[in-house]
Amino acid sequence: MDDDAPADETPTGGTPAEAAPSKLGHVHLKVRDIDRAVAFYRDVVGLSVAERYVNYAFLTFGDHHHDVALQAVGPEASGPGMGVGLYHAAFEVPSPEALRRTAERLADRGVEFAPVDHRISKALYFDDPDGNGVEVYLDTREENDRSEWDGENRRFDPESL
Repeated sequence: MDDDAPADETPTGGTPAEAAPSKLGHVHLKVRDIDRAVAFYRDVVGLSVAERYVNYAFLTFGDHHHDVALQAVGPEASGPGMGVGLYHAAFEVPSPEALRRTAERLADRGVEFAPVDHRISKALYFDDPDGNGVEVYLDTREENDRSEWDGENRRFDPESL
């Protein structure tokens, strides 16, 4: 936080804190095949379909109408690039067992993933069928008595969870 900013303003200084957004509403991803994407996010991440409309699917964990919106843009659409853009959407799991089970579901589907221990979280990084980056992670700040990342990226064995 900017030490010079008044307590009721964001660090940018222009928006009062009570008028600023306070949480992420949802992630909207463009995909080639809506049915394939729905199956992936349902089976791997645990989302369920709240609504389908033509080339859109709205997926939810249950508390909101949708946490992820999928939009089919056709089989010939180009994939995500390496330049500016969304790097990944991240989903938090509640327990080590849930993270291990996610790794098992990915392995069962033949999805390559990178297990990374950041010392504030343990994460699985992978791509969905359309190349969109996804992270499923377990917050480990309390367990490791840490509040900051410090740039640590160590591999870990998800089967050990």
